[in-house]
Parts: sequence; structure tokens; C-alpha cells
Amino acid sequence: MDPPAFHLARLPVLDDPAFRRVRGVLPESRLVGGCVRDAIAGVPNADIDLATPRGPEDVIATLRASGIAVIPTGLAHGTVTAVVDGRPIEITTLRRDVSTDGRHATIAFTTDWREDAARRDFTINAMSMDADGHVWDWFGGRDDLAQGVVRFVGDPATRLAEDYLRALRFFRFHARYGRGAPDAAALAAIRDAVPGLAI
Repeated sequence: MDPPAFHLARLPVLDDPAFRRVRGVLPESRLVGGCVRDAIAGVPNADIDLATPRGPEDVIATLRASGIAVIPTGLAHGTVTAVVDGRPIEITTLRRDVSTDGRHATIAFTTDWREDAARRDFTINAMSMDADGHVWDWFGGRDDLAQGVVRFVGDPATRLAEDYLRALRFFRFHARYGRGAPDAAALAAIRDAVPGLAI
């Protein structure tokens, strides 16, 4: 397993009671996506998203055995929602894309955290963090966040071909987290990908 890239001091999200309860039942799970990004940036974020190498049926059985309500909100994509004291926490099995039509992906489950991170849209959304504040950051998300750079993970054209709506997401994220001119490689790829928005 890859070692974490860095460690953060205690962040409020790590002390959230609902997170602590679910994490106690699924100790291998990590916070992912926007809640990690915003915790690092010091931006409020009410959503808590977890990822786990366990399959969704295992996640459901484990949560229910521990008395936690769970809703199978997106089993086809490995996502379930745990509800703790009325607070929803989305839990998704690690996955990789098998194929995509530019909008919808066929996925396969994986146990590889890096492989899951590599399919995400932007570097600032591709970090994961455990309950002790250890952060895995394979693509430089923390540095990009600090510098106000919104950058695709890997090749921008590839990320856009997987889901053309990422072109719109790029501008939404740049408006919120970016500083200065948008990433030139991203803009060039978005120009080429515009016809894909008609899909």
C-alpha cells in the first residue's frame, strides 16, 4: 500500500459523530472528494463521502449488523447511503472505469485506492484521508488547492472523453477555487471537447 503523502492536524470533519460511528464499523474506509478538499481549504462542507475497498453488499450487511440504517442509493455504481441520527453519509466502493460513452461509465470494483483516485475529475478532488488525518494525494491536489489551480487528473482530453460534462464542472470549480487564469491545458482540451456536450 502506498504511504500517505502528508498528515494534517485535527480537522472538524474528523470529529463529526456520524463519521466516527460509520468509520468505527468500516475502519478501512477513507474520506474522499469534496469533504477532503474543503477540509484542507478550510471551507465549510456539510457532505461526508467515504470510499471503501469492500463491495456494496458487504457494506450494507456490516452497517445493518451494527444498527446503522442504510439505503442502497446507487448499487450499480457501488454507492450506498448510511444514515446516522438523520445525517446521510455516502459510501462508495472503490472503482475503475471499464468503458464510457462520454456521459455514463461502465465500472468495475477495485481494491486499489490509486486506481480509484485516477478516475476522478480534478486533482483537488482526488485526495483521500483516514480518520487520523493521513492524506493520500497522488496527483498534487494539495499544492493545486494552495495555488488556486484547477487541473484535470492526468490527461485533460481523456478525462473529458469519459464525461463531457466535466467541461462545465471545470468552470464551476475554477470560479470557486481558482485564482488567476484557468489552466491552459484544460482550456485547450475543453475547446476540442465542446461537440461532446451534445451527447
